[in-house]
Amino acid sequence: MKNRTEIDDTGGLASIVPPLLKWYEKNARALLWRRNTDPYRVWVSEIMLQQTRVETVIPYYERFMARLPDTESLAGTDEDQLLKLWEGLGYYSRARNLQKAARTIMAKYGGKFPENYGEILSLPGIGQYTAGAIASICFSQPVPAVDGNVLRVIARLTGCKENVSDPKIKDEIRGMLADIYPTERSGDFTQSLMELGATVCLPNGLPRCAACPVADLCGAYRSGTQTAIPVKAKKTPRKKEQKTVFLLRCGDMIAVRKRAADVLLGELWEFPNAEGNLTVKQARSVMAQWGVSAVELVPGIRYKHVFTHIEWETTSFAVTCENMAAAFLWVTKEKLADDMALPSAFRPFLKTI
Repeated sequence: MKNRTEIDDTGGLASIVPPLLKWYEKNARALLWRRNTDPYRVWVSEIMLQQTRVETVIPYYERFMARLPDTESLAGTDEDQLLKLWEGLGYYSRARNLQKAARTIMAKYGGKFPENYGEILSLPGIGQYTAGAIASICFSQPVPAVDGNVLRVIARLTGCKENVSDPKIKDEIRGMLADIYPTERSGDFTQSLMELGATVCLPNGLPRCAACPVADLCGAYRSGTQTAIPVKAKKTPRKKEQKTVFLLRCGDMIAVRKRAADVLLGELWEFPNAEGNLTVKQARSVMAQWGVSAVELVPGIRYKHVFTHIEWETTSFAVTCENMAAAFLWVTKEKLADDMALPSAFRPFLKTI
């Protein structure tokens, strides 16, 4: 990697290990998944934390562990119940892959979580970062776990001005860390890097360099380039889509349907909807195609939901229906709330029912 000047002058990247471990001992947050190094608990936490803030994950993690405390219970649960536990957390493929991996562990490893890094990596939904985290934290193996936090920390320490999104740079950083991983306290070192990135070497605005245990070893700090590093490729603008959501109600029953498997939020429950910002006339035409006879149709709330690459601009209609059209599943509000996973993109419309 280019631009590794300051860190080389101070004895190489290995010089960060002792101060980081010492700092972690005193400053580690008391997170639920750190109470023990059971691989199931660590695994679930790492999957939940992907692209999700710790504060958001904590209540989901508590509820998940109360209902599905081990690999066997996760492997055996009904998918609808699993997705209900995940409701609102987003990226639902994570939950499905958790269950696929749990079933693989039950079938291939007799219910015991594999300890070998390669075997862990082979499980559905587990990439190099998660495999490294589990191998080092749970099984004391000196294997790096390189996520966005760790990339940012190492890029700043080394003064790297190359694009950290480039797989080659990621691999180089992973290799640099592999060379310095302590054979003892591997898990603590993994978590010290994560913790530094999450609480001190922050991604937006100025990092908290005054609180950093390795600031005197940091190339970006010495050159005043903390906010310019890490370098990332420019994000592609989100695609915008307009949708009209229908809150169809017949007596105490509400219409829902499952989304197709091959679309965003595939196979999750949704309120019936159509493309575009529909007029009342257009909305009635769509309902006629569904076989819905409307007694009353009232414009409802507007809502914008942002996904990673797509933005939905939605309008809605609250509709009192004469009949329960066969195109949909009709359920009570209680059934929807208690048993069915409704993605965040549709949950605000519950207020109008």
